[in-house]
Amino acid sequence: MIAPFEIPWDPDAIDDLRRRLEETRWNDAVTSDWTYGMERGFLDQLVGYWARAYDWGERRAALNRLPHFRTTIDGFGVHFLHIRGRGAGPTPLLLMNGWPSSFVEYQRLIPLLVEGAPSFDIVIPALPGFGFSDRPTRPYEVEPSDLFPKLMTSLGYDRFMVAGTDIGSGVATRIALRHPDRVLAAHVSAVAPKPDAPDGPPPTTAELAYRDRGAVWSRDEGGYQAIQSSRPQTLAFALADSPAGLASWIVEKFRAWTDCNGDVLSVFPMETLVDNLMVYWMTNTIGSSTRYYYEAARIRPPLKVDDYVLAPTAVAMWPHDIAVAPRELAERLYNVQRYRVFPRGGHFPAWEAPELYADDLRSLAAAL
Repeated sequence: MIAPFEIPWDPDAIDDLRRRLEETRWNDAVTSDWTYGMERGFLDQLVGYWARAYDWGERRAALNRLPHFRTTIDGFGVHFLHIRGRGAGPTPLLLMNGWPSSFVEYQRLIPLLVEGAPSFDIVIPALPGFGFSDRPTRPYEVEPSDLFPKLMTSLGYDRFMVAGTDIGSGVATRIALRHPDRVLAAHVSAVAPKPDAPDGPPPTTAELAYRDRGAVWSRDEGGYQAIQSSRPQTLAFALADSPAGLASWIVEKFRAWTDCNGDVLSVFPMETLVDNLMVYWMTNTIGSSTRYYYEAARIRPPLKVDDYVLAPTAVAMWPHDIAVAPRELAERLYNVQRYRVFPRGGHFPAWEAPELYADDLRSLAAAL
């Protein structure tokens, strides 16, 4: 059964949150910049705003104007947005975000997709363990690439487009692999890794350069991934207890991965950054969201050498995202019909570059 859903109001939780923010135990800092990670002055500003200026009642009302729903599939609760497109025959679109994002990121993109031609019927689910979806109670309890097609069936969509960024790109890829008869087309902003075929062509110069960039990124920026894919529970207890810690861990990534020239507030208003934090804090899902990395690295079956996405695929590379994969690497896994490196944008294109993102999704749908 599909039921409308509202973000709940919990005054005791808000009082507790403000108390924790006001009683933050601050760490010292030996620099006044971002070289060591989160900058103390920025976090002080963010925590002060969250504790004293941010109005969750007002923001909750605004976020609840989005069409929220919940349903249970095979005993697992799923939260999702469902927005109907305008005009005749909108294209069903399963749109999936990654970490540390949420449905909050899509507020600029949604209006662009429901208008125009073709328009889209948009379904934006929260991954298991993220936001207002259920938290798994055992390792690898549910596979989203099987869960979400069942969600689309319950909504009356037999065939649909899949699209995503970050983890959402990986889920879109696996849906296209596991349910090829249902996927009209795929749109990805990250190229899922698969093993090299022993008898396949050797890596090109561009692919070797991509690997080199990946090694540098892992050394300089990949610490969060190493922790979340190896010891997520150790981290989770600290972040679930401290909203300042949660803000430091998440918002540092918004600054690092956004096309903002070092000024994240030039792209994301403080209010929006805190809206996203509230999704993680009020649901206590920072731990369950980081466990996704552990299970992806150690439990979920990896892609196989012969995996290939047959659905027409558009690959959208954003210049300030974590990685910009070359076309030839994408072509080893996907039936690439469109490949673009955009002039701007980063890890959160639905907010950073919604017009570019919407136009690329629409171009793929129109080509069908």
